[in-house]
Amino acid sequence: MSILDRHFLLWAQLLREKVPSFSEYPFSLPAVRNVDRITFHPNVTFVVGENGSGKSTLLEAIAVAWGFNPEGGSKNFRFSTRASHSTLSDYIRLAKGVRRPKDGFFLRAESFFNVATIIEQLDEGPGGPPIIDSYGGRSLHEQSHGESFLALLNERFRTDSLYILDEPEAALSPTRQMATLCRIHDLVRGGSQFIIATHSPILMAYPDSKILELRQDELRDVSYTETEHYAISRRFFMDHKATLRQLLDKTSQRKRSPAD
Repeated sequence: MSILDRHFLLWAQLLREKVPSFSEYPFSLPAVRNVDRITFHPNVTFVVGENGSGKSTLLEAIAVAWGFNPEGGSKNFRFSTRASHSTLSDYIRLAKGVRRPKDGFFLRAESFFNVATIIEQLDEGPGGPPIIDSYGGRSLHEQSHGESFLALLNERFRTDSLYILDEPEAALSPTRQMATLCRIHDLVRGGSQFIIATHSPILMAYPDSKILELRQDELRDVSYTETEHYAISRRFFMDHKATLRQLLDKTSQRKRSPAD
């Protein structure tokens, strides 16, 4: 199978010549300012970096350019609770493979509550089988955030589809993050492709994937052990007492007044 046959989404390119100003939002964000073309892995691509760097904005733009609703959901969702998404998608060009996904979903941890609400509202109307049946048959609002995400992952997600996930680990314990890895692996083996923004060193350990880390305002292709997330986690767990002592001592020193 050729590379074109394996991908749904090959790459995303910022149309830099059309950007009005790189000093204005969202083009001033570090994850956007120096971006040219982002090439995706046929299985899983991780986008990692600090809070506020623009990862979520970049992921949102890719999702909207693909045709997803800015607040999340499948392509069939067309609701808006608050017009907060940026115009970045207007400046993104996507290259698609020859395969077409059977389905897809854009998950935003911060607005998944809204998706759950819309599902309930639609199911209150006439016609068709209940939408919630595709999510396990139980209201997502009657479950914890973590349980509702796993219901989405296990019941709604299917093979041969494209999934764009923004910080899916937000409500997941370490054990459930590992369960998420297993489900992602099942879906990848079934021909699905994932693009995931994450802070989780557990999720980004997935093999046969690509990690793009924002370093010095540049998205770089790095190995798992080269990520800051891995280095910090490893240092902490290797000797958490020494790490905490050093960290808390620095905090105490900063809070001391000159009179002390």
